[in-house]
Amino acid sequence: MLRIRLQRFGTKNEPTYRLVVAEQSIRRDGRFVEVLGHYNPAARGKAIPLVINVERVDHWVKLGAQPSDTAKSLVKRARAAAAAAPKA
Repeated sequence: MLRIRLQRFGTKNEPTYRLVVAEQSIRRDGRFVEVLGHYNPAARGKAIPLVINVERVDHWVKLGAQPSDTAKSLVKRARAAAAAAPKA
């Protein structure tokens, strides 16, 4: 079963995460199918804290991938930010 979940990167006490599609039985930082975005909870300055390709998330959910609770909340936040952003 495929899961949409976070994969931890960064240094000790400074984590950053990738949102990935991975097989449920694979370890947290192991193989993945596709990278859907990234999340930096400690973003400072001009760094963008959350970038997610929502179209690809929808594609994988349609194919049966189950998002984790954290991934679900981050996708929800990305959708809200995209809706609030001014159209250029």
